[in-house]
Amino acid sequence: MLTDDAPRLGSKGRAQVWRVDGDRLVSRADYVATEEPLEIRVVAGGQRQTVAVTMRTPGNDFELATGFLFSEGILTDPAEVRRVSYCVDRDVDPEQRYNIVNVELRAQRLPELESLERHFFTSSACGVCGKASLESLRVRGCALPVDSGSSALRVTPEVIRALPERLRVAQSVFESTGGLHAAGLFDSAGELLMLREDVGRHNAVDKLVGQSFLQGKLPLSERIMLVSGRSSYEIMQKSLAAGVAVVCSVSAPSTLAVALAEEFGMTLVGFIRGEHFNVYAGAERLVMTSASR
Repeated sequence: MLTDDAPRLGSKGRAQVWRVDGDRLVSRADYVATEEPLEIRVVAGGQRQTVAVTMRTPGNDFELATGFLFSEGILTDPAEVRRVSYCVDRDVDPEQRYNIVNVELRAQRLPELESLERHFFTSSACGVCGKASLESLRVRGCALPVDSGSSALRVTPEVIRALPERLRVAQSVFESTGGLHAAGLFDSAGELLMLREDVGRHNAVDKLVGQSFLQGKLPLSERIMLVSGRSSYEIMQKSLAAGVAVVCSVSAPSTLAVALAEEFGMTLVGFIRGEHFNVYAGAERLVMTSASR
């Protein structure tokens, strides 16, 4: 059962800045994106363990926590979750209780958490760093759903070109702060189905995956993922776990992101600029019309 996940901390705050306008220096108030730590705890059988601390933008914290645990292979079914809640323990500073999320499981003991040995702290800038290993994904048995192969989801260049603008228009917090990343889920026609914003790209993806996980909508084999910025190993890992076959970004991918896409049969698109974009892997899912060739 989920308790209320209404954000107790704003997604943006006010700051006094000095704006240089030509040769004039003008003081004005401006908005900046909120960045606060989120501690993710797993609770089962009377035991509790912190599994990660990530810097994030408050809001959709329960989605972030469950999406993270699913992407890391700790959760596999929403039925495993008894409750997700903020920590209201008496020994917790009231100002910090909404920076701690407890994911309580129905199991009588904590699950195996060795897969999370690579971190207890993650950065909003680059995600969890360290165990960037394709072998670890093979060991977990990660694979795209059978129905999301080259014979299923197809996408046209026109759809891909339109994605960045549709994402930007829907970014309400970015519009006022200019300081947030976003991840969006689209259907094959390019219609935006869900968007999440955060100071970290990987957090925004976790929020999307967590929402889909809690609603029993995984795998996302018929969806396109678009992330602002670049595609990293972390982004591709989370997309693979959620069954997303087509991942796009407005900037360039990393070498390991390309290797992961090639290894697991994913389509990876980057550098979407106007009429142009690059396909780094999985070009077979691209439907080229005569006008596009």
